[in-house]
Amino acid sequence: MKNQETLTIYGLNENIAVCEAMGLSKCFEAYTECGGDILEGGIGFNPNSGYVYIALESGISICSMLGRAVEYLATDFEDGTELFFDTYQEAISSQELLNAM
Repeated sequence: MKNQETLTIYGLNENIAVCEAMGLSKCFEAYTECGGDILEGGIGFNPNSGYVYIALESGISICSMLGRAVEYLATDFEDGTELFFDTYQEAISSQELLNAM
């Protein structure tokens, strides 16, 4: 029998607000378009920012706030700078520049 992994969504309880559910739905829809591996623990809600997110191993996070359109977040892991983009390709290009520095 094959091991089955479970999907855990961090930062949300069993009573998900409508806007959070809509945002997460939009993040999953965007994920189907860009693909890639999801980080372990990489799906959740950040109560400090108000974003639901899917964090990818590419270093990009797919984010939505209050059920709005998704944004793609590239992070400079050296200094914590976060840059938001409208497309996954823009975020990937920025992430590659950040990693090259």
